[in-house]
Parts: sequence; structure tokens; C-alpha cells
Amino acid sequence: MNRHAGQPYLLCAPALALYGVMLATPLVMTALLSFNSYSDTQGVLLTWSLHNYASVLTDEYYQAIFLRTLIVAAATTAFCVVIGVPEAWFLSRLRPRWRGLALLVVLGPLLVSVVVRTLGWTILLGRDGLINQALTGLHLASSPIDLLFTDTGMVIALVHVLIPFMVLAVWTALGGVDPATENAAVSLGSSQVTVFFRVVVPQIVPGILSGGLIVFSLAASAFATPALIGGRRLKVAATAIYDEFLVSLDWPLGASIACLLVIAVIAIMLLLSRVAERRTQMAELADAEA
Repeated sequence: MNRHAGQPYLLCAPALALYGVMLATPLVMTALLSFNSYSDTQGVLLTWSLHNYASVLTDEYYQAIFLRTLIVAAATTAFCVVIGVPEAWFLSRLRPRWRGLALLVVLGPLLVSVVVRTLGWTILLGRDGLINQALTGLHLASSPIDLLFTDTGMVIALVHVLIPFMVLAVWTALGGVDPATENAAVSLGSSQVTVFFRVVVPQIVPGILSGGLIVFSLAASAFATPALIGGRRLKVAATAIYDEFLVSLDWPLGASIACLLVIAVIAIMLLLSRVAERRTQMAELADAEA
């Protein structure tokens, strides 16, 4: 028995080694770089201090960037939940042949580069784009609306880019829903809307949570879409990191912004996971008492 006790660890060793080389090592190097300083004449100086973190946390410019990043990510996640959950539920009710076709439509955008999709949105969101032409043509707007280079435009493009991840997570969770519970609710006179919100949604909360966490983390760290839709004026954390590394060449400051972004996203994800876990435990306790 002891001879085989370490086999699981040996089997995981190649994956752990790859993880360490490809992910953990760059993150550690970035964290170490964030404690260095930068000089216009000498470049990166091997000093150790919290000056970069203090500069980012106390500067209103960077505070506004992080606030915009979190707001855009939260709004994108909220819209993905509102759109993706009913969409996944609708897909799960289709016949197998139509379900496969519908999934191909939903997941098809993932086969296209994010840059290409975002460039398409720059055309649609422009003042002379199709969206503004439709709004003015239907007399829903008296003049073209500014959507490009705005937070609203970034959210719209990010929702389109990231909603397949929400649909996949919820659709997987819907596979574990017992149809008998829905049929029982319908037999007792509940409408389909009531069944969806009172019977289906509580059972797929883990799927909604996992999809929301994926969407939030990807939206908070997105670069291509905010850079093309937001432009140079509306910066988020990812574009600020890019500017510090490749424009200002202040690598330590860019590394500190990257580390703070990772810490903020992980903290929010852990907080949401903890809240959802407590709500699940309270619901299970209430069911047991009932």
C-alpha cells in the first residue's frame, strides 16, 4: 500500500511542473519586480521598497482606473448572468438536433479572434455605425449616440465576447436539474416563469456562480476589447499595465499594478464564493429543519 501511496502525486508531477514553469514562475518574477524602482537614466534599479504600491494606491489617477475596471467587470458579469442564464435554460429545452445547432451559434464566436470581433464592434458602435443608424431610423434617438470610446461600449463588446462562458457553465449545471421537480411544480399550478425562478434557478446557483467568476476575472483582465473600444482616454488596469511596460518603460510600476489587479480579482472571487457557500449552507439547514 505504501509503495503506491505516492502514485497520485507522481501522476500530477508533469502537470504541476508545467504549471510552475508557465504560470507560477512569471507571477513570482512579476511580484519581485514590483518591489524594484525605476530611473529615467538607469532603468530598473534593484532596490526593495513598497514605493510603487504606495504610488498606485494613493494616486487618484490609478484609483479611477481600478474603479472603472471593477465597474466594467461587474456590469459585464451582471449582463452575462441576465442574458446567459435564460439562454442556457432555453438551449437545454431544445431537441438534440436543434440544440447542437444553437450551441454552435453560441460558441461560434469563440472560434474568431477577440481582436477581430472587437474591430467589428468598433464599426457597429460608431456614430455612423449600424446601431446608430437603426436608432435614428426608428426615431428612437434624435441624433447619433456616443457608444464608441465609452464605458457602455466596452460593456457591450465584453458581454458579446464573454457570454459563451456563462452559457456553458449554466448549461452544465442544468444537466443536474431533476425534471421531476419542474413537472411537480407545473402540476401544482405554477407558471413556467415561477418554475424557472423558484425551482430551476436555486438548483443552478453553483453554475451561475462559476460562470460569473469566470466572466468577472476575464473582464477585469481584458486588454484587447477595452483598448480598441475604450481608446487611449478610457483606460482600465490591463491597458495601464501595457502603457507602463511598453510606453513609459516603468516595469516595476506596471508590475505593481498587475499584482494589485490579481489580488483584487482573487479577493472578490473568494468573497463571492464564501457568500454563496454560506447561502447554500443556510438553505440546506432550512430544508433540513423543514
